[in-house]
Amino acid sequence: MEEDNKQFCWTTKLDWLNILSMLNLESISQIPEDKKDKAVRRITKFYGTEALLDFEPSYLDKLVVNELKELMKKKLRSKAEEQIRSEKQLRDNIIPLKRGGIIRIDPQDLKDFNGDPEEMLKYFYKKFLGKDDDDKDDDTDKYKEDNTGYYI
Repeated sequence: MEEDNKQFCWTTKLDWLNILSMLNLESISQIPEDKKDKAVRRITKFYGTEALLDFEPSYLDKLVVNELKELMKKKLRSKAEEQIRSEKQLRDNIIPLKRGGIIRIDPQDLKDFNGDPEEMLKYFYKKFLGKDDDDKDDDTDKYKEDNTGYYI
């Protein structure tokens, strides 16, 4: 039981926000609990609790990051690939708009709207920017614009 207390003591020095930023993750929930526990156990076994208590917090963060990188290789690699893919898709969708290029629209995608311009705008917003327009409230814009028309 005393060993668990010592293990708990050195883990309290960890800055999880720093660890998340080093791993390029957004939230702590992206790291599974079993991976965190396994990383802590491995580091404790390799260095010993007495030595870990003497280490600087930044060094402990680096140790945990390196161990988590090893344990989460597959997940981190897939996240990086997905981020690259989404950036490429965004560039492919938005850059032609800025240059006045041709926007490719599949007519099959437009058959579900039944002439509803609101739904069509939401579809285009989601397709080109990758997020929903529902979160934004048009009435709270800090700039006065013409919000009555639809421009494509």
